Amino acid sequence: MLLAVDVGNTNTVLGVFDGKKLVCTGRLSTLPKDTDDDCAMRLYSFLQIHRIEEIDGAIISSVVPVMNRTMKKAIKKVSGINALTVGPGVKTGLNIKIDNPAELGADLVAGAVASVEKYPCPQVVFDLGTATTATVINADKVYLGGALICGVKTAVNAISASTAQLPQVDISAPPKAICANTVDCMRSGAVFGTAVMIDGLAKKFEKELGDSLTVVITGGLGKTISGECETNVIYDENLLLDGLRIIYEKNVR
Repeated sequence: MLLAVDVGNTNTVLGVFDGKKLVCTGRLSTLPKDTDDDCAMRLYSFLQIHRIEEIDGAIISSVVPVMNRTMKKAIKKVSGINALTVGPGVKTGLNIKIDNPAELGADLVAGAVASVEKYPCPQVVFDLGTATTATVINADKVYLGGALICGVKTAVNAISASTAQLPQVDISAPPKAICANTVDCMRSGAVFGTAVMIDGLAKKFEKELGDSLTVVITGGLGKTISGECETNVIYDENLLLDGLRIIYEKNVR
């Protein structure tokens, strides 16, 4: 069994693979102040809940540097495994053509690796997490770069915290775009506004490339947003976990 761990700014996503089959997944809050014992207990509970008795491999991607060592030690305590961490020196198979490849986030690497293997190129991958990222890969499977936007929930939280009368709201689509109350107006902007942004950016990228794109959406809010896009999109909930599995296999071989 392979344990894949994607440490994000808000959530840490866990997945266990039996070969290529994803057996179970879980989502924990990312708590940078946790000790390795704290992380180990949460990992142990996750594995026990899903009746996973043995782990013989582990891989981590992380955009929270302070958590890297903590998570590695936690996995070692729980499974006895030295986890592979996505970073410099790890084989990914990606041809990265950005100004500074070293600054590319491990989550973007994992998502791109999986998307290139699973879907036709050229393509753009939108990952809707704490930040919304857009990754463009051309017809030759070269990672060209993309765009970085404030995340949906991050933006809603910011506007609520910065105003006296706007409440915190859940991110769900209201019945229509033109809304008549504050809560639904905020939901309209968050859900429909993000969907329109994805449609617009995809068209902008296509114009620059001179080619049509496969549009892939993943991330915590991907399911909610993807259903409102006018562009034909593919929603892949576990794209990053698949990418971690593929990277692990490339390096174990």
